[in-house]
Amino acid sequence: MVSVEPLAERDIITTARARTEHVLARVFERATPVAGELDAAMRYGVLGGGKRLRPVLVYAAGRALGAEDTALDAPAAAIELIHAYSLIHDDLPAMDDDDMRRGRPTVHRVYNEAMAILTGDALQTLAFEVLAEARPPRLGAMVGVLAHASGRDGMAAGQALDLCAVGGQLDVDALATMHRYKTGALIRAAVRLGALVAVDEDDPRVAALDAYAAAIGLAFQIQDDILDVAGDAATLGKATGADAARAKPTYPALLGLEGARAKAHGLLDEALDALAPLGERAFPLADLARHMIDRDH
Repeated sequence: MVSVEPLAERDIITTARARTEHVLARVFERATPVAGELDAAMRYGVLGGGKRLRPVLVYAAGRALGAEDTALDAPAAAIELIHAYSLIHDDLPAMDDDDMRRGRPTVHRVYNEAMAILTGDALQTLAFEVLAEARPPRLGAMVGVLAHASGRDGMAAGQALDLCAVGGQLDVDALATMHRYKTGALIRAAVRLGALVAVDEDDPRVAALDAYAAAIGLAFQIQDDILDVAGDAATLGKATGADAARAKPTYPALLGLEGARAKAHGLLDEALDALAPLGERAFPLADLARHMIDRDH
């Protein structure tokens, strides 16, 4: 298993989050205002805080393979723009019907449902614009990764499976399949985008990073399920107990809290083992995986 001893110079989370905030702010600063309310809603939906874990994964994976931060800025911003769009749409009354996100009213509560839909649409296309303008060496492959993870073969499919599962019964394998699309696809894409900044798709280290990302993507969702039961709403920035209220299938419901925790930590071990081919350069990724799974918010 990869060692995860703490080293100050490996504080990837703090440095990459700060860089992400700066890059995202620049994206909006450069934009020419067209529709004032849409611009304001986009800024509100993106620049309102958040864990920024997906762009942090872009930076961590890219650095592990020798990429420079400047080359990682565009894919890091692009993945967060996709994530922000997905949250805005997920919060809509027709989807999860949430009033709070990141400790603030959701976009459709501040503006309106129609503007929230348009905001998500605009952020989704902006993600590809940001990536295309940067012209990275493997642009075609990177656009394919982002599109695949966002649409019918990824996050959108997972959300559809989630909606269809409300009030029904899923076994553990079916639940894992749903979450690999809904949550895991974008996490895997973040890691792969960072890797592709540095190396070609056939580099064996990309396969190692894919295995790492698949494990932490599912473990991260299991931890989200746990926090919806045992977390604190003030810390989380959104209501807890929502899954049970909507009769949504979850890991704690199927396995119990301790069983769900054991499953998440087993996946964490899988993720850390997958990093072995990268050696010491993988230490920040190992730290990040442990932070994602052991988080209490």
